[in-house]
Amino acid sequence: NLTNISITPVHVAFEEACKKAQERGMRVSGSELVGLAPLKVFTDAGKYFLKKQNRSVGVSEAELIKIAVKSLGLDDLKPFNPQEKIIEYVLNENTGKKLMDMSCSAFADETASESPAPGGGSIAAYMGALGISLGTMVANLSSHKAGWDDRWEEFSDWAEKGQKLNAELIHLVDEDTRAFNKIMDAFSLPKGNDEEKAARTAAIQEATRYAIEIPFMVMKKSYAALEILKAMAETGNPNSVSDAGVGALAVRSAVMGAFLNVKINASGLNDK
Repeated sequence: NLTNISITPVHVAFEEACKKAQERGMRVSGSELVGLAPLKVFTDAGKYFLKKQNRSVGVSEAELIKIAVKSLGLDDLKPFNPQEKIIEYVLNENTGKKLMDMSCSAFADETASESPAPGGGSIAAYMGALGISLGTMVANLSSHKAGWDDRWEEFSDWAEKGQKLNAELIHLVDEDTRAFNKIMDAFSLPKGNDEEKAARTAAIQEATRYAIEIPFMVMKKSYAALEILKAMAETGNPNSVSDAGVGALAVRSAVMGAFLNVKINASGLNDK
């Protein structure tokens, strides 16, 4: 049993087991996870095994989990379902459907509907996520480019930074819609007497402040993505320079779009 993964990560224990088995003329043919494990177990293992292969670690969370499961032999004995074995995934099952769980067409249809959310703030965050995704793609393609074997780590670092920004912007897609809904909830509070009016006003102001913070974060994350896209356009695979260019335009639009949301939401804040 492993009681502290920060001291002995699962992949380290697995590698040691393989080593001991080999010393005895045997081999490890698979492994099994009894109970649940934190997401970090799988992402750390995925990065570890990718680095052993001199491959970029700047890939999606789902890909890291897939690499970990295959490398640890977790699906050798029976099918392995991450949704049932990763603590964070099990806990998130009851949080409701997210915009980012939708298909692209369903998300577009939801945006086009009569519902005021998702609106420009969520779309700005999504544009930022798509833009940095293109930069990350170029980094990964460059990391695996023939003849550039000695540069894989350089591009892997860029790709890992891009994946982090991508995850943060994807989170902000749904968070912007939640921020809008908080404002609507605050406006629906009762105002039958002075006490209720005061509580309603305070709730509206707090919700408005949060609705400013979210698109401002989109601006910051999208602007940070430009550094990666610029580097990929200048030093990445030249065959993918147009992808880096499209990504840069997307995150630029994200910054400008998020600014419009900051501006209009700030107009409703009493504390100027």
